[in-house]
Amino acid sequence: MASFIIEGGHRLNGEIRPQGAKNEALQIICATLLTPDEVVVHNVPDILDVNNLIQLLRDMGVKVAKEGMNTYRFHATGIEPAYLQSDAFLKACAGLRGSVMLAGPLVSRFGQATIAKPGGDKIGRRRLDTHFAGIQKLGADIAYNADRHTYELKSERLKGTYMLLDEASVTGTANIIMAAVLAEGRTVIYNAACEPYVQQLCHLLNRMGAHIEGIASNLLTIDGVETLHGAEHTILPDMIEVGSFIGMAAMTRSELTIRDVAYRHLGIIPESFRRLGIRVEQRGDDLYIPAQEHYRIESFMDGSIMTIADAPWPGLTPDLLSVMLVVATQAQGSVLIHQKMFESRLFFVDKLIDMGAQIILCDPHRAVVIGHDHGFRLRGGNMTSPDIRAGIALLIAALSADGISRIHNIEQIDRGYEDIERRLNAIGARITRI
Repeated sequence: MASFIIEGGHRLNGEIRPQGAKNEALQIICATLLTPDEVVVHNVPDILDVNNLIQLLRDMGVKVAKEGMNTYRFHATGIEPAYLQSDAFLKACAGLRGSVMLAGPLVSRFGQATIAKPGGDKIGRRRLDTHFAGIQKLGADIAYNADRHTYELKSERLKGTYMLLDEASVTGTANIIMAAVLAEGRTVIYNAACEPYVQQLCHLLNRMGAHIEGIASNLLTIDGVETLHGAEHTILPDMIEVGSFIGMAAMTRSELTIRDVAYRHLGIIPESFRRLGIRVEQRGDDLYIPAQEHYRIESFMDGSIMTIADAPWPGLTPDLLSVMLVVATQAQGSVLIHQKMFESRLFFVDKLIDMGAQIILCDPHRAVVIGHDHGFRLRGGNMTSPDIRAGIALLIAALSADGISRIHNIEQIDRGYEDIERRLNAIGARITRI
């Protein structure tokens, strides 16, 4: 198990570019299974979750060629049916959260899929009902094998239908879209997730020959086609990494320019940081974060304490609440952080409290943060990363802290952040991997 040793208290300075979006990459890579033709994908992030999914496709029989730093060619012609039933395949699926999105493409194109109950972050229950209920409405027979802990899907030909999703699940919507594009007839999906990454998936599928309307809304209409062909796609910058860099700049009182952020796809993220008092300036497609000695949390118009909560797009993504919670520890004022989606995601705050942060954990979903206003710095600590987003939040805390910190289980950070210590050390951080 690898660890980071962080010497805190050093200001950052310079420019940094976000990697390709992890969550989009997982969807796009799964979508390459929908055609026997070649699909070229650019700006693929070099991170653990994505690399594991690419290797899984190789093991399935997909021809994968890497060109340059972040470009891949996928050619899904020789899928091995026997491997898809093997223990090795199921073990790989169980260790990778994004593997659930193989279900839609496999059952749609090949008529069957066996998917292990996926693993991933330990942030609470992440049910799969929306995925499988949607695919089932398209006509697939689905059974859960309790002995193997697998979901088994079968269908001769999926058929389009109307469905109202019980939740606007991003990966659930993506899975159902990938199943529906080759289904017979028209599919209407209401209460669909409309995050930029789902939009990107739809745009790629349309370039491959699909007929999807209503992109960027929560009402999608999909007219199924017989086959899809090859296409080329460029993955967006990772909005979660953009937000993480904003938080780092604020916590370390640093001047930082974040290059090529695809600003129009960031939604409410810049404004959410501004509500914490952080200056975020748009300069073309870049973000400039000036050094600030102090930043004051806004109050609501009636003077009541600010609440920052996650919500389906275009609301604030839950993946940034951990970062915003850490940033609030050094602000002027107080804020209530309300994590609605995952009941275990705030449990990392005990590590921040050990570092000197003033946080009241009200329940599994809510925490009140009382800012220090840099009146005293957090203390370096010894901690373990429980998940990707808590891991980067703890790294931000350590960068601003007084003294040396150790973060263990940094494989969790590697799952979502590409070569993070090298990139941060290039702009003034002092992080050592051991």
